[in-house]
Amino acid sequence: MGFYVGLSTNGTLIDAAMAKRIAAVGFNYVGISLDGISKTHDLFRRKEGAFDLSLNAIRELRAIDVKVGVRYTMTEDNAHDLPNLLELTEKEGIDKFYFSHLNYAGRGKKNRDTDAHYKTTRDAMDLLFETALRWNAEPGGRELVTGNNDADGVYLLHWAQKHFPESVPHLRQKLEQWGGNSSGVNVANIDNLGKVHPDTMWWHHTLGNVRTRPFSEIWSDVSNPLMAGLKAKPRTVGGRCGECAYFSICNGNTRVRADQTLGDPWAEDPGCYLTDAEIGIATAATQATQATQTTEATA
Repeated sequence: MGFYVGLSTNGTLIDAAMAKRIAAVGFNYVGISLDGISKTHDLFRRKEGAFDLSLNAIRELRAIDVKVGVRYTMTEDNAHDLPNLLELTEKEGIDKFYFSHLNYAGRGKKNRDTDAHYKTTRDAMDLLFETALRWNAEPGGRELVTGNNDADGVYLLHWAQKHFPESVPHLRQKLEQWGGNSSGVNVANIDNLGKVHPDTMWWHHTLGNVRTRPFSEIWSDVSNPLMAGLKAKPRTVGGRCGECAYFSICNGNTRVRADQTLGDPWAEDPGCYLTDAEIGIATAATQATQATQTTEATA
């Protein structure tokens, strides 16, 4: 029917025979989750030898020209392996590397205390940008993608300001064109029971079921407060997100993180790792300084 179809898997069951079946079905892409190198991955997956099985799956798929990528979610417990995974991606000739920020939903919610600290996240983003720049200069067209934190676009803009200032206006235009978070708009999830959710992280909130109502009706129904808020242009979001000068790039970031941590889907996203200054918010200290300068100027 012309749909792009990707398969996300841990890869442990993909041997040579299964790889051929995947290729025969015609998947456009297979993403295999790696939480780190060797023992780190095995510890996360609670299975000795899981890393070797997953790596073998990558090799079997690449051997028959199926596009394959590494999927990696960073926490404080596996951040140290990011450079090694990028090196592995290059060494194995893997087509794509997907870096996911931890999202506080489902299994991720249980791990919120080990979410990468802001500095760790910033260091990781710097490494990813530098790696993408180098990959772009090399033949092969290897891809590097980040997800689950739309603040990445704003951080990229600041990074470009330091390294390629002449490209910032064009880059900002493209980031605004992309529009940031699109859960409930251009991203949907229909689970294994037919229940519809704003995205894969919203399984605790059901909009309807395709077994009893057409998806088109469920998706366009804004009588649901959550859907009305997600589809609003612009979204009404509070806290730092509401004051952010780059809202048109980020669109309030990941609403499910705010919902799961603060109990309010329209609160600021606690996953934003940018400083107040970087998002154009004057801190209390800055405001006090400005007030003093204004008073002195008036005097």
